[in-house]
Amino acid sequence: MKINITSKNLNASEHLRDTIEKKISRLDKYFSDEASANVTLSLEKGRQKIEATINANRTIFRAEEDTQDIYGGIDRIVDKLSGQISKFKRKLAGKHKDNKAIVFEGIPDYSETPEADGEIEIARRKKFELLPMTPEEAILQMEMVGHSFFVFLDMDTDGIGVVYKRNDGRYGLLETTL
Repeated sequence: MKINITSKNLNASEHLRDTIEKKISRLDKYFSDEASANVTLSLEKGRQKIEATINANRTIFRAEEDTQDIYGGIDRIVDKLSGQISKFKRKLAGKHKDNKAIVFEGIPDYSETPEADGEIEIARRKKFELLPMTPEEAILQMEMVGHSFFVFLDMDTDGIGVVYKRNDGRYGLLETTL
């Protein structure tokens, strides 16, 4: 697995980078060489934040941690990612049996809750018309209906877009491609 480490507003020492690579590489046994891990370290408003994303041929695992102890945070990130991989092993194996980027045999079974292997239940379905608008108009609509995201037809790109409210209070925009 390829591991990319970036830092924002934080000077990551060589020791810290080595520790991250060593601990993230523990997850190598679950992935082929095609997989990649992106780890971002940042310092925002006095808080240290670690974000890790593993991309294994269109299957994404992600974890983040706000921490005062960055080394302890790395351990918690690895635990979260390992838990996600184990929890969704059975579902992923059925859906992505041709995905050579994930080594399903090496993943331990998840046994924390009996319903972990159960079916995903869709509690509600809703249809709505996609209206052409700008991302700014979509954010206004989202705020007016009190949701944390809003799907719309982007006038600028003629694609489907999703605006969402981020944890830091700012907004995000997801743009789709085929």
